[in-house]
Amino acid sequence: MDKLTPNELTFIALANEYCHALEHAHECETRDRFVAQMLKLLPRLYITISDIEDDSFSEEFIDAALEEDVYDLVRARVSQIMAEEDIYLEVFLEDMKYSDTPISASVSENLADLYQECFNLIHSIQEALTETQHEMLCQCKVNFINYWGQTLCNVLRALNAIYYGI
Repeated sequence: MDKLTPNELTFIALANEYCHALEHAHECETRDRFVAQMLKLLPRLYITISDIEDDSFSEEFIDAALEEDVYDLVRARVSQIMAEEDIYLEVFLEDMKYSDTPISASVSENLADLYQECFNLIHSIQEALTETQHEMLCQCKVNFINYWGQTLCNVLRALNAIYYGI
C-alpha cells in the first residue's frame, strides 16, 4: 500500500482531535459545551472507524503508550466537569444479565478509555511506515469491534441524555 486512504487519514485526524479535546477538557467553560463537543466527535469517530477496510491480518500491535497517571488525570478532569452527571445506569454490560440491581457506569471513565485507545494509536502510528500504519488501523478496528465500539455507544447514549435532559 502506497498511501493511506482518505478515511484512514480522517480517522487519525479525528482520534487526534478527540485526544486534544480531552486533554483540554478543563478549559471548557461549561459542562454543556464539553458534552456538545463530545456529541460531535464521538459519532464521527464511530463512522470513520466503521468505514475502515480491515482487509489484512495484522500482526502489528498498538503500543500501550499512555501512562496511568495521564489516564487518571484525564479521567479526573472529565469527572470534575461532569460532576453529578458523571454516573449513569448501564444496560449493555454483560454483568447486567445476572444482576438484580442496576449497574452504573462513569462518563469520565468511558471517555478516558476511548482516550487511551486513540492516544495509543496516535503514538504508535506517528513514526511507522505506511503499510504498518494501515495494519495498526486494522488492529484498531478489531479493537473497536471487540471492545471500544460498545463503550463509545454507551457513553454517547448517556451524553445525549445529559445534553437533552432526557
